[in-house]
Amino acid sequence: MRVLVTGGAGFIGSHVAEYYASRGGEVIVLDNFLRGKLIGKENPWKSYNRDYLASRYGSVRFVEADVRDQEKVAENARGCDLIVHAAAQVAVTSSLNDPVTDFMVNALGTLSVLEAAMRSGSAVIFLSTNKVYGDGVNRIALKDLGTRYWYSDPRYADGIPESFPIDGCAHTPYGCSKLAADIYVQDYGRVYGLPSVVFRMSCIYGERQFGVEDQGWLAHFVLKALKGEEIMIYGDGKQVRDVLYVGDLVEAIDLAHKNSSRLRGEVFNLGGGPENSLSLLEAIRYIEGLVGESIRYSFKDWRPADQIVYVSDIRKAREMLGWRPATPWSDGIRRMYEWLRQLVGGRSR
Repeated sequence: MRVLVTGGAGFIGSHVAEYYASRGGEVIVLDNFLRGKLIGKENPWKSYNRDYLASRYGSVRFVEADVRDQEKVAENARGCDLIVHAAAQVAVTSSLNDPVTDFMVNALGTLSVLEAAMRSGSAVIFLSTNKVYGDGVNRIALKDLGTRYWYSDPRYADGIPESFPIDGCAHTPYGCSKLAADIYVQDYGRVYGLPSVVFRMSCIYGERQFGVEDQGWLAHFVLKALKGEEIMIYGDGKQVRDVLYVGDLVEAIDLAHKNSSRLRGEVFNLGGGPENSLSLLEAIRYIEGLVGESIRYSFKDWRPADQIVYVSDIRKAREMLGWRPATPWSDGIRRMYEWLRQLVGGRSR
């Protein structure tokens, strides 16, 4: 099997690359490595994922290229059975500051992948985002349960379904660019017969994630706790997300590929579901138990377009893929915590 992973040196992409390489596949990692360059020379982790893969899997080939380079994408897609499109501009805040680059990477870059897949006959799994539902989810009435908010409308007891309206909801350049890409992937499946599948992901976390304030919040919280630094919470901390361990996401990607011919153009909300939902305050309390001491945090105003409660309804993935999360959030966060502790030091109870 031959697999192209765009953004394959990133957190999710590196796990996808490892999954297929460890099973004897030939893996091409196409990445511009820009995120590592932006982290800065002083950061020892900027090339961690690339070095990790290179030291363990001789079947992984690295190509430094940008998904906006249509020729490079097409050249490296030749002969591939599967393209996992994980490359993206991933931060809402960055999209607000530079919407043009955000669009070019997320929307135009996805078109490059789709055109390459058409020529090579590859299946495509596109990693989209729950941000396509944008501010629409904030129109659902909520109830305050003390440490968290939750939907008071019983229609959303299982979370947000794929049928939730997306018209006029994106409300950020990031949401708009990812939604445009999302719809194109669906369209190439339905109009051109490309075996393409969309995953609208919630909060993915796990080892080899170097979280920052605007992306990868669980890893960011753990890193702050290990360093004894204060966490900044935007809002009141009762906002809720469902979290999904990265290994469970990769299993879903493989299932989607194996069934891609019958799932052309399908969309799945992929997250931990209600059973793996937690608020920011609840996450901090759990991490305090791991670290063995109190975590300092303070509050700022809500950020524009933040979703107050977003939890994925994952019933469609269960029914059509035969998939469900295997890792409880407490086990997954502990694994990520222990891995990060080995990297940065810190105490553990």
